[in-house]
Amino acid sequence: MKRIAIKTEFIKLDSFLKLCGEAATGGEAKSLILNGSVKISGEACYQRGKKITSGSEIVVNENKYKVIQE
Repeated sequence: MKRIAIKTEFIKLDSFLKLCGEAATGGEAKSLILNGSVKISGEACYQRGKKITSGSEIVVNENKYKVIQE
């Protein structure tokens, strides 16, 4: 599981996907989300603006990430 540090209280899901390198653009992030490729706490998430906070675990196409507060 890869740890991704954020400096703010939360990060939106589409921005998180760009930060961790799963998506190069907002369009790619949107596509991943709408295809059901993103799971938060084991459930598929279809909301681009979903707020991700420290401690959240996200799975994208078999890659696992944990968000930590920097």
